[in-house]
Amino acid sequence: MRVDFYQLSRGPVESELPPLARKVLETGQRLLVVSDDAPQLGRIDEGLWAGRDSFLAHGRAGEAHQERQPILLTDRLDPANGAKFAALADGRWRDEALGFERVFLFFDGSTIEDARGTWRSLKDREGLERHYWEQGSAGGWKQIA
Repeated sequence: MRVDFYQLSRGPVESELPPLARKVLETGQRLLVVSDDAPQLGRIDEGLWAGRDSFLAHGRAGEAHQERQPILLTDRLDPANGAKFAALADGRWRDEALGFERVFLFFDGSTIEDARGTWRSLKDREGLERHYWEQGSAGGWKQIA
């Protein structure tokens, strides 16, 4: 199991998540995008419609054909689309995420202390890899740890 910590400093998650989602889909995987913040999910939905390169197929949990969606937006870690990858867009760790193969935890200045606490709490978990990414000044992501 792998957890990638993504520290947002240049832009909000709704603009930074679509390129990552595209890469997930290119590997043949499905993605579950989780946030307790309904307006944030709405902005992510819009960002996936108007991605930098093109539209990314997605839907919302509870809507028709949710099980067929390559990217599913939801407020809980219930992979109705069969996703093995999850993006925690609201910066809040949930232990249910440990059931996924890979988790992307996005956080900003308002949730950095929680992310640090999560980093420490996952340190000694057997079979778990942690990776820490920050936004580079020229764009893209730079792995720090």
